[in-house]
Amino acid sequence: MRVITDKPEVLAPAGTLEKLKVAIDYGADAVYIGGDAYGLRSRAGNFSFDQMREGVAYAQAHQAKVYVAANIVAHEGDTAGAGEFFRTLRDLGISAVIVSDPSLIEIAITEAPGLPVHLSTQASATNYETLNFWQAEGLERVVLAREVGIEEIKEMRRHTDVQIEAFIHGAMCIGYSGRCVLSNHMSMRDANRGGCAQNCRWKYDLFEMPANGEKQSQVENGEAFSMSAVDMAMIEHIPDLVEAGVNSFKIEGRMKSIHYVSTVANVYRQAVDSYCADPEHYVLKREWVDELWKVAQREMSTGFYYGTPTADDELFGKRRKRPQYGFVGEVLDYDAEHKVALVQQRNNFGVGDKIEFYGPNFTHTEQVVERLWDQDNDILYRAPDAMMICKLPVVQPVKAGDMIRKQR
Repeated sequence: MRVITDKPEVLAPAGTLEKLKVAIDYGADAVYIGGDAYGLRSRAGNFSFDQMREGVAYAQAHQAKVYVAANIVAHEGDTAGAGEFFRTLRDLGISAVIVSDPSLIEIAITEAPGLPVHLSTQASATNYETLNFWQAEGLERVVLAREVGIEEIKEMRRHTDVQIEAFIHGAMCIGYSGRCVLSNHMSMRDANRGGCAQNCRWKYDLFEMPANGEKQSQVENGEAFSMSAVDMAMIEHIPDLVEAGVNSFKIEGRMKSIHYVSTVANVYRQAVDSYCADPEHYVLKREWVDELWKVAQREMSTGFYYGTPTADDELFGKRRKRPQYGFVGEVLDYDAEHKVALVQQRNNFGVGDKIEFYGPNFTHTEQVVERLWDQDNDILYRAPDAMMICKLPVVQPVKAGDMIRKQR
């Protein structure tokens, strides 16, 4: 029986320290975060050095890694202090820095020796000559452009031994490899320096402008449209990615919730482990796909992996499928004697709601909320207040860190 011992890394996003810990608890081999400077997610809850130190300690205790994205397109003056920044990351134990701008790459290599450098997807690497060029410059890994197909990855692997990282799940930018200036033009916020306003997700109308008379909408049924893409999901194609030679499976979403991070990391952990343990007898489990739909924000497709996306891979009009679950809480503790869970509320829920507990290693339990108390054991019918602590009886044992969702 063939066993793949060099399993691809499951790499999850972590916009906050809480998300970092959740991602690792739910199966991520590594996480990528942003610092207070040089990153493209200025609103993602970026990490201070103290938070990085705590995150690295947590990751190392769980045999995981932490990468820092520093992938801005640097203008004059943007590189000031970068050398000191990269040296601090190295000394904190950061496993690699993800960079796209050649000036910052040069600074990282020359002024922070010992800190591994990964090429960001913003650099649009789409062929093996580019990968070999950056490897010769001292980079150990290249994050491919999202526009690369699976056959192209196979060709790259035949001609290079640099580590290949590829996005396998999450949002896709409508601009080529994310290099878009809609936000600059419409919102005066530089998307390539951390300020993207996601203008492609806005709703638009299309008008005919006659020479005389008022403008007339050309949108059918008055339904506004966007110019954005659906999300990527490669859960049904894990064998293709592994056999193509992808070393790291990257999940998008540093601004997403712990509900998203825990669910998606959990699913891909199961799929990667299952395939690598016995490739010949691997079977895609329907519950993996269904699980991803519980946190989906948009329809999903395979992006550019199997050809150029069509109109079906873009968002026009009303959503074709909507998520049926909402995140409502996290288990803080479990009283095994009385079979009662102590829960921190994240969204309104109450007596009569059908809920689902899920945890690491893909554990799931469904039940109906029959009773609910506050911390003083006063009876509740709803838990309406943000982050309130409450208690409820459970039908199966749960653990601290398990999440709770309910059907909408």
